[in-house]
Amino acid sequence: MDNKSLTHTRWNCTYHIVFIPKYRRKVLYGKIRQELIDVFKQLCAMKKVTLISGAICPDHVHMYLAIPPKLSVSEVVAYLKGKSALMIFDNHPEFRGRWGERHMWARGYYVDTVGNVNEETIKNYIKEQENSDKFDNDK
Repeated sequence: MDNKSLTHTRWNCTYHIVFIPKYRRKVLYGKIRQELIDVFKQLCAMKKVTLISGAICPDHVHMYLAIPPKLSVSEVVAYLKGKSALMIFDNHPEFRGRWGERHMWARGYYVDTVGNVNEETIKNYIKEQENSDKFDNDK
């Protein structure tokens, strides 16, 4: 993925995020699955978060997101889970009675950073920069 740009910042912050429905209910299929896909795309666009890839399985959601550095991961996940639940319950009031008042997603989530370099590459780059600075200062 190419670096993106804010006013004075170049960035490439990508994350793999997984979360589940409350009580791990196997409800994310059929009609609600396609509706959730559309809802997540819409919500990501509103926050200017890039939805690179995603999958909605019967009992969990996977997303690969590019989140601008001005937003925190927890802020984005809370927004996606909260607003998607409200939108689904507004469109499907029959779920409210079965699941309790607006409790669609379980608390918490899994997140992992995704990068195109490993830890060793970064350490070597920092060391090379340090050596380069020493070399420049000796001149």
